[in-house]
Amino acid sequence: MRGMSKFVVHHIPVCPFSQRLKILMALKGLPGEVEFHVVDITRPRDERLLELARGTTALPIVEFADGRVLKESLVILQYFEDIYPQRPVAQRDPWRRAVENMLTRMEGDFVSHGYAFVLNQDLARRDAMREKMLRLYAQLNDFLAEYSPDGTFLFEDFGWAEAVYTPMFMRFWFLEYYEEFDLPPVDAYARVRKWRDACLAHPCAQQVTREEIVKLYYDYAKGAGNGALLPGRLKSSFVFEPDWPVRPWPSRDKYGYSASDEELGLMS
Repeated sequence: MRGMSKFVVHHIPVCPFSQRLKILMALKGLPGEVEFHVVDITRPRDERLLELARGTTALPIVEFADGRVLKESLVILQYFEDIYPQRPVAQRDPWRRAVENMLTRMEGDFVSHGYAFVLNQDLARRDAMREKMLRLYAQLNDFLAEYSPDGTFLFEDFGWAEAVYTPMFMRFWFLEYYEEFDLPPVDAYARVRKWRDACLAHPCAQQVTREEIVKLYYDYAKGAGNGALLPGRLKSSFVFEPDWPVRPWPSRDKYGYSASDEELGLMS
């Protein structure tokens, strides 16, 4: 692509996996080194983008100026960590890096269940979904209590594990809003709550807001992900226009009520 930056990251709006890279680059003091190109997932995917992604719709992908492509957020993070080593984010000590990797490996089930929880439309399953989410947080709590009992972050500073998990803690604002989910104020979650709250407050992780997440993810709360249209609706909550700041806050009653396009402020 003539005139493109050295790296272009194609991603969906408020993509948590792309936010991981934004956080990493902010920590390195290189926020302008990567160009982010937002893809409108409410429209058919561009043929050129499908070619770059080898026919899949999964994002983000990194496009190099010479045509090479990288996929998978953790792979992308490691690549940029390797090519910009001047301000390391990942631990350099082998033991610490191994501990960091163990915590990172726990993110898969955590992320998958958080999204399954918000997408769930069966009220009878709500309590079971909540209990599993609490078990996953308890596992994180136990890990942090074992390897960093007195710290705030996993190690001294906000680092690799925090860059991986913070975008998910932010996306799970949709669980707080639509499922009334939060960590109980008991010792079993004290360490992970301390970690989560510090991650959410870090200055390098302020690319999105709670209001933005809640409004854009309304359709996820109603069971429709990735720009899919719900019955009776003409627009996805992920449309670019009208922009989210001018829209009203959606109804929190995901199980008993379905808001219209007009009620969601999607009809300009």
